[in-house]
Amino acid sequence: MKQKLFIFWVLALAVLAGFTGCQKKQKADGNSVTVLNYLDLTMANSADEIVNVWEAFDKAYPDIKVVREDLFNEPFHNKVEAYAAGGNLPDVVYAWPSGRSTTLHTQHLLRDQAALIKRDGLDNVMLPAALDPKAQGAGYNAILPRAITTSHAFYVNNAVLKAAGLTPAKTYAELKAQVPVLKAKGFDTVLMANQDDWVMQSCLFSMIAGRFCGEGWDERILTGKAKFTDTDFVNALQFIKQMYDDGVLSQATLATDYGTVIGQFATDKGAYYVDGDWRIGAFITDKSTGSALISPEKQKDIIITVFPDIEGAKINNSSTRVLGTGWGFTSAVPEGSQREEAAWALVKWLSGKEIQTWLLETGGIVRPTRTDIDISALKLEPMQVGGVGLGDQYTIATPVIDAVFAGEVHTPINQGLQEIGMGTKTPQQVAEAVQRAFDAWKAKQK
Repeated sequence: MKQKLFIFWVLALAVLAGFTGCQKKQKADGNSVTVLNYLDLTMANSADEIVNVWEAFDKAYPDIKVVREDLFNEPFHNKVEAYAAGGNLPDVVYAWPSGRSTTLHTQHLLRDQAALIKRDGLDNVMLPAALDPKAQGAGYNAILPRAITTSHAFYVNNAVLKAAGLTPAKTYAELKAQVPVLKAKGFDTVLMANQDDWVMQSCLFSMIAGRFCGEGWDERILTGKAKFTDTDFVNALQFIKQMYDDGVLSQATLATDYGTVIGQFATDKGAYYVDGDWRIGAFITDKSTGSALISPEKQKDIIITVFPDIEGAKINNSSTRVLGTGWGFTSAVPEGSQREEAAWALVKWLSGKEIQTWLLETGGIVRPTRTDIDISALKLEPMQVGGVGLGDQYTIATPVIDAVFAGEVHTPINQGLQEIGMGTKTPQQVAEAVQRAFDAWKAKQK
């Protein structure tokens, strides 16, 4: 009898333990958040992200379990599309305000964070522009952006120019005249990573289109008041061809990938370099190693400005500006759930004062969206200081193409720019292909 009673209590305790364990598992699952993270290992201090961002979050929120996947560049975007198509998006994703994250926005796969932003008072500590719902492809606060980004920056290596007896070009005519002088000294003129087709469109051509077509050109096309086949846009494409024809851009840039070009600029292969302001982070000191792609002393020779004036353009002294990337949680997260609170806690953390400050110090962002950070109190290297001052180098900001036009429209622009560089299509042919793509996209919106 005692043996049977003992067995009964053992079984009862086992059942109770199993039930308790199940309860704990359910609670853990409710606080478990899956994340797709965008991690560029070529950036200085990228290794520190694991410690300063993710492990720090684990310590601050021990009840929330983060299951993270790290990817970069095209593999990241391809994975987002695959997840979206398969209906199995992670809970929290790194995303663009539009452009490369068009699918997430147009299919409303990101949840609106407006109510949570207001509930937790974030509207009191962030730039109004960062919380403008019209600036995001979804038409609402789908992500919490961490920066205001200048997508076109013209990096000038003054040491290379001095070695060739030159000074920074103020006009395109001056830039063109420098090509043979630089070539004779063994230097390229302008370095770019044009193997990745988004780079030309985002970091140079969007600015060129703005200069030739004028402010508000994108709205005129979207509203049917202008076309991609109009003379202004064709002239902008023609200017890219001219840059290749003049040798300002070498066809070798079409075989240069995004990871290689930074080494070329750092080792004085060219006098100028075109990229976004975010690329400053690739050149500064990596705190974990103490080394920099360009030493702080040598950074003093780097000027960060915008492309020289173009004769015949409608406007000059301009660049392209857009909301930076940020974080949002997806429709995979049940509304009003414990998981939603966990996901929101992570989004707030990733966009908070501590993380934006760390990103500023390590080159992850240039201009933060938080208003409670004293940038003057931070120890920044010369190129970072140049990035902070980039906004003072131009007076007009025009839009980035992939931030205002859907993927079906900006993809043929990206591809067409490469085809112009290779000489396989004329600017007119590219303009016609883009207009056909736009018309097809527009027809689907009705």
